[in-house]
Amino acid sequence: MMVSRAKQADPRPAPRLYLVTPPVEDAAAFVAPLTQALSAGDVAAVLLRLAEADERALINRVKTLASVVQSKDAALIVDRHVDLVARAGADGAHVTGIAAFAEAVERLKPDRIAGAGGLATRHDAMLAAETGADYVMFGEPDADGARPAIAAIEERVAWWAEVFESPCVAYAAAREEVAPLVAAGADFIALGDWLWHEPSTVAAFVAEAAQTMRLPETAS
Repeated sequence: MMVSRAKQADPRPAPRLYLVTPPVEDAAAFVAPLTQALSAGDVAAVLLRLAEADERALINRVKTLASVVQSKDAALIVDRHVDLVARAGADGAHVTGIAAFAEAVERLKPDRIAGAGGLATRHDAMLAAETGADYVMFGEPDADGARPAIAAIEERVAWWAEVFESPCVAYAAAREEVAPLVAAGADFIALGDWLWHEPSTVAAFVAEAAQTMRLPETAS
C-alpha cells in the first residue's frame, strides 16, 4: 500500500512505478504482458482500466488480474468502479474529479486505497488530500486525451512535493517524461498507454524507467 513520505527525509526516498493499463477486455490475454512488466522493475501499484462490460464480466477481469498483481506485492487499483473493489478483491479505486472522489472516499476508507485524479486546480488537490486521498495524481489525460503541458505538470508536482506529505503520482505520457517528473519530486511515476503498444518491449521499457528513477542526477 502507498504510504506518505516524511518531508524531512534526506535523501528523498526513490520513487516507485505505478502502471496504468489500457482498457482491458480480455484479462487472460493481458496476464502475460502484465507479468513481464511487474517483473521488470519496482512496481508499487497497477491502475486497471476496464473496457465496458456487464458487472459479472468486470468482476471476473479484476479477480484474474488482482491475483497476478498482488502476487508481486503490488496493489491493484481499479479505475472508476468503486462498487466492484471489495467484491473483486482489489486493493482500492482511482476516482477522477474532486466531486466524485468526495462521494466515493467513505465507501473505500479505511480498508481500501482511495486515489484521486482529474484534479484541475491546486485547491482540488488539497481538498482531495484533506478528504482522505491516499495519493493524488497529476498529468493524466482526460476523457478526450487532453492533458497539461509537461512543464505545467512538473510545476504542479514540484509544488506538491515541497509542501505536502501525501504521496503524489506523476503521469508520464512518454518515455522522455520519466526523468523530469522524477526530478520534480514525484513519489510515484505512472507509465501509461505507450508502455503497452508493443508486447515485446514492455519489460524493457519498465526496466528503463526503473533505471532512470535510480539515477542520482534525477533525484531532487
